[in-house]
Amino acid sequence: MLRVALTGGIATGKSYVLDRIRRHGIPCLDADALAHGVTAAGTEATAAIVERFGDVLATDGSVDRHKLGPSVFADAAARRDLEVIVHPAVFRAIAAGLRGFERIGDSPLAVVDIPLLYETGHAAEFAKVMATVCPKDVQMARLEARGLSREEAAQRLAAQLPAEEKAARADYAIRTDGSFDDTDARVMQVLSELLALAPG
Repeated sequence: MLRVALTGGIATGKSYVLDRIRRHGIPCLDADALAHGVTAAGTEATAAIVERFGDVLATDGSVDRHKLGPSVFADAAARRDLEVIVHPAVFRAIAAGLRGFERIGDSPLAVVDIPLLYETGHAAEFAKVMATVCPKDVQMARLEARGLSREEAAQRLAAQLPAEEKAARADYAIRTDGSFDDTDARVMQVLSELLALAPG
């Protein structure tokens, strides 16, 4: 099974592209969704986050990202502390998910959406990498449309490698600042090339 990573800067359309890929019957994992599971109520990671950051829990006992976000994105050292807690558990979950897909064996490739693929040094674990990309001002506008202030949006962009750099390092770049039809066509093109590379 060909293991493929999907990455890209925040608000560059990764979720949209992952949804398109799923619609073609390709098994997918979403690192952000797995991170929610890792920081659910009662997990080791959640306990470690509370010990490090204090009361950042929601009423259900899971980590409340809105409470945690301001301190993490404003402080690089705090963000690194959080990553040390969360990332190993997320990558263990990714590895388990990929093993599961391989055991089922009904797809020649699988795709994992990992926003911080290059930042965490895991790119070499994948045969190919796709990256979504759009101009920085489009990212800013999308983040502000989600309710972030301009300062909060800028902090989140500053916490990652620039989208253009990720796209330059990837095997395939998928631009998302055109029409949906343009993006869909590029996704189809990339998938066709990946399926041609995948074991029969």
